[in-house]
Amino acid sequence: MNRPPDDKSQDEDQKPEDDLSQIVTSTGISSAQSASEDGDPRPTLPGKGKTVALTLGSGGARGYAHIGAIEILVERGYDIVAISGCSMGALIGGVFAAGKMKDYKDWVTGLGQFDVLKLLDVTFSSVGAIRGEKIFSVVREMIGDTRIEDLPIAYTAVATDLLAHKEIWFQEGPLDQAIRASVAIPSVVTPLVLNGRVLVDGALLNPLPIIPTISSHADMIVAVNLSGEDDRGRRLPDAAFESPHDEGGDIEEWVDKIREKASRWFDWDALKTFSARKESDSSDSPEEKISKAVAKNENNKKTPAVKPEPKKNQDDHETIDWDKLGIGKFDVMNLTIETMQSALVQYKIAGYPPDLLVNIPKNAGRSYDYHKAPELIQLGRERMAAALDRYEKNLNSSGPLAI
Repeated sequence: MNRPPDDKSQDEDQKPEDDLSQIVTSTGISSAQSASEDGDPRPTLPGKGKTVALTLGSGGARGYAHIGAIEILVERGYDIVAISGCSMGALIGGVFAAGKMKDYKDWVTGLGQFDVLKLLDVTFSSVGAIRGEKIFSVVREMIGDTRIEDLPIAYTAVATDLLAHKEIWFQEGPLDQAIRASVAIPSVVTPLVLNGRVLVDGALLNPLPIIPTISSHADMIVAVNLSGEDDRGRRLPDAAFESPHDEGGDIEEWVDKIREKASRWFDWDALKTFSARKESDSSDSPEEKISKAVAKNENNKKTPAVKPEPKKNQDDHETIDWDKLGIGKFDVMNLTIETMQSALVQYKIAGYPPDLLVNIPKNAGRSYDYHKAPELIQLGRERMAAALDRYEKNLNSSGPLAI
C-alpha cells in the first residue's frame, strides 16, 4: 500500500454486436485467433505491437462498461501493460489483471435484481448499509490469494484515507484487500480499517486516476470515464432488464422481512432504492424527477390556479414533495457523489490528458443498477470501438480524442 508522491497526489476490426445474446455468450477476453478458409493469415490487427496503460474510472454499476472496453482493446490487438482504477474500475481492472475476467463476466451477466438484493450483506451499522462480505467473498474466491506485485501487469487501486485526507495507492499487497478498500462507497459500504487507516472509495479524491499509469511509459494512455455528459439516446430503459420470471413477489417479501427486523435501528432508504419496483414514471432518473418537480413549481408560480393566501411566519423557500417523487436520502447522496465526481474528473483530465478518452454517459445507468451488466458491457464495447475508430483513422496522440 503506497501513498502517491506529494507533488502529484495533492492536488474489432470487429464492430460491436447489437444482439444481446451475442454479448452474453461472448465471454472470452483473449484476442480472436481465426484464419480465413483458404488458410491465409488474418490481417494485422490495428493495435498489434502497441502498448496501452489503461485508467478505469469510478461510477458504480456503470463500471460494467469497463469489461466491454477491455474486450475491444484486446480484440484489436492492443497490449495492456498497466491498469489503474478507482472503485468499480479497481475491481474490473484487478479481475482482468488476475486473468479472471471471463469468470467474473459470466457471473455478473447472470445476476437479476433479486440476485443482487440477496448479495447485499445488510448491516445495522451507522457507517454503512452494506458490509459487502457476500459480494467480496465471490470475488475473493475468483482471484484467490493473488498479490498485486505478482500480477503480470502493473496495477494500481486508488482509495481514500479519511483520517489523513489523502488518496492511497495500492501497488503491492493482497489484491482483494486493495479492491475492497477502493470500492467502499461512503455511507453505503462499510469502510476498510487497515494499518491504522480508515479507507473508503477513491472517487472522493480521484475518480479517474490517470497519474499512476504515466510511469508505465506505454505507447498510449487510455482513460474510460464513467461520468460523461448525459446522452438521452443512450439511456437504458428499465424494462429491458426484467427477468423472464417475475421476481416482484420475492423482492417485496425480502424487503418486508428486512424492514421488520431493522425498523428500530436501520435507515433502510438505500434498500428501497435498490429494490424499487417499476412505476409509471420509473424510467425517469432521480435528476429528471427533481427537474420536473422544480419546473412544475415554477410554472405554478407564474400561473397559479388560485392565488394563495400569505401565511404568517411562513419560510420563504420552495418545497418539493420528495416522498411523492420517490426520492430518498440515498438518491440525494448518490446525486451528490456523482456531481462531485464529474467536477473532479474534469480537473484530472485537464491536468493529465490521456491519449484517448472514452466517455460513458452518466445517464446510461444508475450507479446501483448492478443487475444490468449485459447492456452496460455492450455500451462499453460500442464506446471503445467508436473511440478507437477515430483514433486509428487520425493517428493522432497529441491529446484526448473523446467520444
